[in-house]
Amino acid sequence: MNSQHSTPNAQLVETHAHLDYPDFANDLDDVLRRAIDVGVTRIVTIGTSVESSRRAVDLAEKYSNVYAVIGVHPTSAEKVAEDIITPLRDLAQSRRVVAIGETGLDYHHLPSVEAAKQKNVQVFSALQSGTEEQLEASVEDGAYKSNQADLFEEQLDLAAELGLNVVIHQRGAWEDTLEIMKPYTGKLRGVFHCFGGSLGQANEVIDLDHRVSFTGIVTFKNGTGVRDVAAQIPIWKFMVETDCPYLAPVPFRGKRCEPAHTRIVAETIATARGISLEDVAEMTTQTAEEFFRFNR
Repeated sequence: MNSQHSTPNAQLVETHAHLDYPDFANDLDDVLRRAIDVGVTRIVTIGTSVESSRRAVDLAEKYSNVYAVIGVHPTSAEKVAEDIITPLRDLAQSRRVVAIGETGLDYHHLPSVEAAKQKNVQVFSALQSGTEEQLEASVEDGAYKSNQADLFEEQLDLAAELGLNVVIHQRGAWEDTLEIMKPYTGKLRGVFHCFGGSLGQANEVIDLDHRVSFTGIVTFKNGTGVRDVAAQIPIWKFMVETDCPYLAPVPFRGKRCEPAHTRIVAETIATARGISLEDVAEMTTQTAEEFFRFNR
């Protein structure tokens, strides 16, 4: 999209949006215009399936300020086609593709956890130890994790093959995620998107030459811990994002999130660090440019 709008001095990169979702189907041009109006000059839209990735590439090829990341989300591991790598490799031929993802591990909805919810107990282990149900759930958990690991490794292999970095989704699977990524050290970098961990975990990622990215969670009342991490890690080691249409920042909580809200994320981090918005914009933009190599 070529806009004639003048943009603010602080220009930002929104590094994680889902513009292909139905939430934006009716007013995408207006959404992109609002982003430009507040200085969000580039947007990375993220695929979550082969079909979603295809839509992301289409959007990136239509709008000059949008770039695509292609991949299959870990929660889709149970229902993916046997070969997702061939179509992803084909999509990666577009110069608008700047990374592989989002990929990773997500143990938030393990079969045992879902079984516990259905039985109205807090955790499945609350059931009598050694029951047939518990054993079955344990086997299902193992298969679920194994399928996710296979899907994750396939996409890491593709990223290394193509010389691209990866956008990492990690939920409840910290140790396993890092363990799977270790053999790829020096071959690629990952950005742990929507980072919500501790300062120690952030430093662990950074020490492996990966990056983290912060969302509107930094504005939440219960986001003190994440805000503190954003205030303390080196300013050239993180990026900003929204994960829109999710996680709208204060004062838009409960409403649809959109790329323009990246500015609120950056402003909140600037305040937490005691520096200017321009400083945060400059460094996060530089980090995003180095990570995604928009002009490859």
